[in-house]
Amino acid sequence: MKKKLLAVAVAGALAAPGLALAQSSVTISGIFKVSLDNQRIGSYTRAGRNSENRIADDSSRVLFNVVEDLGGGLQAIAQLDWRIVFDQGADNIGGNNHVGLRSKTLGRIFVGRQDLHYFNRESNLTDLAGSLKADSISLLAYAGGGGQAIAAATRTPNVIHYTSPNWGGFTVVGAYSTSPNPALAVAGVAAAGSVTESDIGSAVRKGNAWTINPNYDGGNWQVGWSHWNQKNDGGIGAALATNAGADQRSDRLYGSFKMAGFKVGLAWDKSRLKAATAGAGVTGVASGGVAGVAGGAFASGTELSNRTAWSIPVSYTMGNNQFHAHYTRARDDRAIAGDQGARMLALSYQYTMSKRTSVGLTYATIRNNANANYNLFTNGSLGSASSVAIAGEDPRMLAGTIRHAF
Repeated sequence: MKKKLLAVAVAGALAAPGLALAQSSVTISGIFKVSLDNQRIGSYTRAGRNSENRIADDSSRVLFNVVEDLGGGLQAIAQLDWRIVFDQGADNIGGNNHVGLRSKTLGRIFVGRQDLHYFNRESNLTDLAGSLKADSISLLAYAGGGGQAIAAATRTPNVIHYTSPNWGGFTVVGAYSTSPNPALAVAGVAAAGSVTESDIGSAVRKGNAWTINPNYDGGNWQVGWSHWNQKNDGGIGAALATNAGADQRSDRLYGSFKMAGFKVGLAWDKSRLKAATAGAGVTGVASGGVAGVAGGAFASGTELSNRTAWSIPVSYTMGNNQFHAHYTRARDDRAIAGDQGARMLALSYQYTMSKRTSVGLTYATIRNNANANYNLFTNGSLGSASSVAIAGEDPRMLAGTIRHAF
């Protein structure tokens, strides 16, 4: 529940009679969400322990939203999304940050940094006290056997973002990024220019990304499609023709139906990676992913990964009790030799103690084929580096989570 903490209206004479400032408001809201996790890796192939217990943040945040009425139904809007990592005592402002304009008749347009494409999946297992690590995008948002994130599987920087008005349940989201590249330093290639543009004085290809996402909400059912197309800057990792520097194209179809407390959904994803420049059969990426194109030299545009994945989420709500599950599968990659498929099962029980506080228990497991290294979502960024699975290993998790929204 959002709570308005500050509403300031300044009017009247400041230095001269008749000088006034427009009315504006700042709303502070957010969530605090922390888990006690047990992480275990099956089919363990390394020396030492294969499990650990830990306290882990689950994407806690504080949101500052600013609105100013400009008249005629037009408003100026801004958001600062401040991420807090409880267990580490760290914080950053790398969330969904933007500034722009909106109206009921024209829609909303802003510039900044925003989640795009990767999160459309019709599962609400993680909405309340379900662990984010059990999200089906653990498989849906990755390609190349699990080693390469699509649309970064996080916020895209340098974004121009538009959301249409709601036309009887139908909406369209469109966005363009002038430089979508995450910070890459592949085999000694510097990451300069990966987050902000550095095209002036450069001879390499300019990068960009765009997405379009039409969606129809019919009340008790909805359906949508999301398309993602990314072209990386030519000198940032792409010069090595690895998955990390490859061009991306991804399509996600999703839908759900709700009836009498039940919800069942379906998401289907097809993602491809293509070499942005010619290479000589590079056989790996810096993150330890699976092999790229094996053998001799290949041309720009060579397909490095082509995989499909699907997910079936189900849920049931009964009073304060919620039950969630999803089964998700990534098929073998058509562009890579060997077994790169994976299967994921997640189960969660959640209890809402109030409108703001909920607790949950979540179990999730991924079974990787021999050459796949899919991992539980955010296990590296919000967990620990040692719990990241390598090819053929099977990550599992049991988490008790508490969430408070304000």
